[in-house]
Amino acid sequence: MHSILLLFTGMVVVLGAILWLRLHAFLALIGGAMLIAFLTPEASLKRYVEADFLQKGPTSEFEIRQAQEALISKTPTKRVVDGFGETCGKVGILIAMAAVIGSCLLESGAAQQIVRSILAIFGVARAHFAFLFSGFLLAIPVFFDTVFYLLMPIGKAMRRKTGKNYLLYILAIVAGGTMAHSLIPPTPGPMFVADALGVDLPIMMGVGFVVGGAAVVFGYLWACWRNRHHVVELPEHEESDEALTASESGDISLPPVVIAFLPVLLPIVWLAVGSILKASGKAGLLVDLLTDKNLALMASAGVALVMLGVYGKRFSSDARREKIQGALQSGAGIILITAAGGAFGAVLKQTGIGADIAALLGSSAAWLALPVVFLVTAIVRTAQGSATVAMITAAPVAAAFLSQVSFHPVYLAMAIGCGSKPIPWMNDSGFWIVTRLSGMHETQTLRHVTPMMSLMGVVGLGVTLIGAWLFPMV
Repeated sequence: MHSILLLFTGMVVVLGAILWLRLHAFLALIGGAMLIAFLTPEASLKRYVEADFLQKGPTSEFEIRQAQEALISKTPTKRVVDGFGETCGKVGILIAMAAVIGSCLLESGAAQQIVRSILAIFGVARAHFAFLFSGFLLAIPVFFDTVFYLLMPIGKAMRRKTGKNYLLYILAIVAGGTMAHSLIPPTPGPMFVADALGVDLPIMMGVGFVVGGAAVVFGYLWACWRNRHHVVELPEHEESDEALTASESGDISLPPVVIAFLPVLLPIVWLAVGSILKASGKAGLLVDLLTDKNLALMASAGVALVMLGVYGKRFSSDARREKIQGALQSGAGIILITAAGGAFGAVLKQTGIGADIAALLGSSAAWLALPVVFLVTAIVRTAQGSATVAMITAAPVAAAFLSQVSFHPVYLAMAIGCGSKPIPWMNDSGFWIVTRLSGMHETQTLRHVTPMMSLMGVVGLGVTLIGAWLFPMV
C-alpha cells in the first residue's frame, strides 16, 4: 500500500476512534499505529532503511542489508512497541516533572504571586497587559485550561473594580495563554514535537517566544478592537465583591516574587547557559549536565516541591502529597498519549512517507512544507478538539519534510504549534471552560474567542514563514 494512502488511513482511524467511537486518544493512536504497521509492505521498510542510511553519509551495502533484515524481522507489534518505548524514554520524565512544577506553582501560591506582581507593575488601568503577560508566562509550565481557571476570577474582580472592559480581560487571558501552550516546552505538545523533529529545547523555547509573542500582539489588538465595539457583561450573580480571590484579599502567605518565578525560569536559564557553552566549543561534565533537559526539569521540580513545602502550609502534608499524586496521575495520561503518538509517527516514517511526499511535491516541497504542516494540524485540531493530540498526530507528517527543507526544523515545529490554534469550537474542552467560567454564551465565545485564536495561529504561521526565509539557521 502506498505511504500516502497509509497516512490517510491512519489519520482516519485515529480521528474516527476519537470522534465516533469516543475512545481515549491513547487507544486511538495505538490502534492507528498498529494498523499502519501491519499494512506497511516489506518493500517500504527496505526503502525506508536505505534512505535513512543515505542521509547519514557514506555506508556499505552490507550494512544497509543488515539493517533492512533487522527491521523486517521485527513483527508489526514490536515496531509499534519500539516507537512507544523510545518516545516514552525521551519525554516521559520531562512531562512528569512539568506536571509537578505546574501543581506546585498553583498550590504554593507562586502562580498567584506571579499574577499579583505583574498586576502591580502595570496597574489597574492596564490590567489587560498583566493578563497577557501572566497568561503567556504561566502557560509554559501549566496547561491553558488551568491558566484560565487561575486568572479568570482575577479578571472578574478587575471588572468589578473598573466597571468596564470585561471582554478585554477575557480575551487578554486567552490571548496570553493559548500560544505558549503550543509553542514553548515543557508543555507536552511542544515537547513531543521538538523531540520528533530533533529540535533542541533552548532553540524551541527561543523561537517559540518570538513567534508566540508576535501572535500575542495580534491577539491584544483583536481584544482591544472587539472590546471597543462589543460589550460582555459580568454575570449578575457575580457582580458583588464576595467572590474576591485569596490572592486579592491577601489572606494567605505567598512566596516572594523571586522564589515564585524560579521554577519557571530555572530550566530556561539552565539550558540556555548549557547551549551557549556548547556552542562556544566547551566540553566536559559541566556542559553535559547543563545541556541535560531531564536534569534541568528535575532541578526545577525540586525547587517547586521545596516551595510547596514551605509556602503550602495551609494544606496538610497528606493534602500536599495528594495534590502531587494527582498531578503525576494527570501527567501519566499525557505520557501515554505522547508515547502512543511517538509509536504512530515511528511506523508512519517506516512507510517511506518522506520520500513519497518529496516526489509528490517536487521542487515545491521546501516552500509548501510549512503551510502543509499547518493545514494538517489545523484539520486534526478542528476535527477532534485537542491541540495536543493534533500536534502529536501532525508531527510525523512534518518529519517527512526534514530532508527536503532548507531551514531549521524548528520552523516546522512552529508551523505545527500555530496549526493547533484553528478552529476552537464545541468539541474543544477549552472552549467550554472559557464559556462557562467567563459567563459568556456559546455564540459570544464563537464570535469573539474562536476567530481570535484561529487568526493568531495564522499570524504565527506568517511570522514562521518570514523567519524561515530571513533566518534559516542552517
